[in-house]
Amino acid sequence: MLLAVAWTLALGMLLAHAGPVFAQAAGDPTPLQFSDAAEEARFHDLTSELRCVMCQNQSLADSNAQIAHDLRREVLDLMHQGKSDDEIVAFLVARYGEFVRYKPAVEPSTWLLWFGPALLLLGGGIVVARVVRARSRREVPAPVEDQEW
Repeated sequence: MLLAVAWTLALGMLLAHAGPVFAQAAGDPTPLQFSDAAEEARFHDLTSELRCVMCQNQSLADSNAQIAHDLRREVLDLMHQGKSDDEIVAFLVARYGEFVRYKPAVEPSTWLLWFGPALLLLGGGIVVARVVRARSRREVPAPVEDQEW
C-alpha cells in the first residue's frame, strides 16, 4: 500500500514537471509586414521601450505571450494610422497604465519609484553615521594590569 502511494506521488511529480518541457511557445500565425526598413527600425525601437503587460520583465519585442503578439500588431496598426511614438505610448498607457513603460514619467504618482531608492540610501547612511558616532563616544575600559591572557 505504501509503495503504491509513493509510486503515485512520484509519477504525479514527474508529470507535473514534464508539462513545461512539452509546452510550446505561442507563435504569431502571420508575421508583421513592414513597408520599409525605417518603419521596421521605428517599430523595434518602440516595442523595446514598452513592457509586456503579462510577462512583467520582458519588453514587448522580446515576449512570446499572446497578448504581446496582439500588442505588437496594435502598435504596427497605430503606426500605419500615422500616429507618432508619443501618441502610441500614450494610447497604451491609457489602456494599461504606467506599468507598460520601462521608463515611467516623473510625476507625483511615480516620485516614490524615482526617488525612493535615493531616500533609502540617504536614510541608511544617516543610521550608519549615528551608530558609528555613538560607538566612538563610548569610553573604552582601560586594560587591567594583572590580567593574564
